[in-house]
Amino acid sequence: MSPSQTLTKVEAVLTKVRPYIQMHGGDVALIGIEKGVVTLNISGACAHCSMADLTYNKLIGGLLMEEVPGIKNVVLKM
Repeated sequence: MSPSQTLTKVEAVLTKVRPYIQMHGGDVALIGIEKGVVTLNISGACAHCSMADLTYNKLIGGLLMEEVPGIKNVVLKM
């Protein structure tokens, strides 16, 4: 898969989950993708929520690794 195809698929997953995140007062943005590692910026209420790690690493990370070939890990920046 080309880098542009990977980027498109990652953005599609984030577009799917973004309304859920925004409903809870937060947001998520893609910082970059390098060597199978997706770096996300989380902001708003989610940046200080005790459930953020679970939401981002399990839910979003799981979806990214399931739906985008080559994604191995998700790193969060707050």
